[in-house]
Amino acid sequence: MSRVIYQGAEAIIYLDSDMIVKDRVVKGYRLPELDSRIRTLRTRSEKRLLDRARRSGVYVPRVFESRDSRLEMEYVNGEKLKNCLDGLEKVRRDDVYKTIGESIAKLHANGIIHGDLTTSNMILWKDCVYFIDFGLGKLSVKTEDQATDLYLLHEALKSTHLKLLKEAWDKILNAYKDNYTNSKEVITKMDKISKRRRYMGE
Repeated sequence: MSRVIYQGAEAIIYLDSDMIVKDRVVKGYRLPELDSRIRTLRTRSEKRLLDRARRSGVYVPRVFESRDSRLEMEYVNGEKLKNCLDGLEKVRRDDVYKTIGESIAKLHANGIIHGDLTTSNMILWKDCVYFIDFGLGKLSVKTEDQATDLYLLHEALKSTHLKLLKEAWDKILNAYKDNYTNSKEVITKMDKISKRRRYMGE
C-alpha cells in the first residue's frame, strides 16, 4: 500500500513498499499536450542525471523504471541530513562534509549540475550521503553553473545550519578542491556571484 510522503508544486512522492515513486503533477494552466510533453521531458532528464551521477561514483537512488512523468526509484531508508547534521558528533560531521565535497566534485567533473544543493536533498544512510531530487538539475560544464551550485549550498547551510557554517564550508571546499581540477576557477566565480548578489540585495 502506497502513502504520500511529500507533495509539492512540481511533484507528488509516494512510498510504495521498498520503492519511491515520483509523479510530476499536471499543470492546469498549460495546454494538455504541452503539459504532458514538459513533464515527460523533465522526468527523462532527471533519470539521465541520476544514472550519470551513479556512474560517476556519487550515491543516488537507483532508478528502476521511468515512464511518462513517473519515476520509480530505490528507497533509501536513512535520515535527511537537514534533520540530523547538527546532532552528529564532530568526527562524524567531518566525514559527512568530506563526502559532500567529494560528491559535488564528481558531479561537476562529469558535467552534472544538481540545481538544488541543500541538506534537505541529502540523505545520510550508514556511512553514505545520498543525493536526491535532481529535478532542477541539468548537464553543463560551465563554470558559472558550477559556481551557482556551490553558492546555493553555502546559502542553504547558512540558513539551516548557521552554527556549523564555518566548519562545514571549510571542509566541503577543501574536499571539493582536492577532487576537482577546475575547482579554483569555480570558487573564484562563486565569490563573484556572492558579491554580486549581496550588492543587488542592498
